[in-house]
Amino acid sequence: MDTVFVSFDYENDKHYKYLLEAWHANPKFRFVFEDGTPREIDSTNVGRIKAALTIKVKGATHTLVIVGKHANERHRQSGLIGYKNWINFEIHQSVQEGKRIAVVRLDRSYELPEELKNAEYSIVDGFSEANVTYALNTAPRQVYRYAL
Repeated sequence: MDTVFVSFDYENDKHYKYLLEAWHANPKFRFVFEDGTPREIDSTNVGRIKAALTIKVKGATHTLVIVGKHANERHRQSGLIGYKNWINFEIHQSVQEGKRIAVVRLDRSYELPEELKNAEYSIVDGFSEANVTYALNTAPRQVYRYAL
């Protein structure tokens, strides 16, 4: 069974993560996911949060990126994070670890996170069980690109 790391904007899109949990409890929805929110880590130390998120990404087979309206906005601690926000950090880690990346954009008009430019991924528009399942099932493996 696949393990899915979920990357999303906690402040604005957490209810989608809760919906995934409900689907997970339903035997008709067949994937396991790890909650990758910084709040779960119970720390304000950016270094500790980064380390904990990296461990979670490494333990997953897939990364599911939920792209809401605020998914590419700058986080107040972006300088310490090293990326525009936590979602971009998580995508970067997923690419580095060769994870399969699936993107569910809540609305077609929402801007994709910058780090997806460096990734291979499947994408669907609209959040539904069928769309999430399709995106996960068609997510490509990351291919390491050598810089010349």
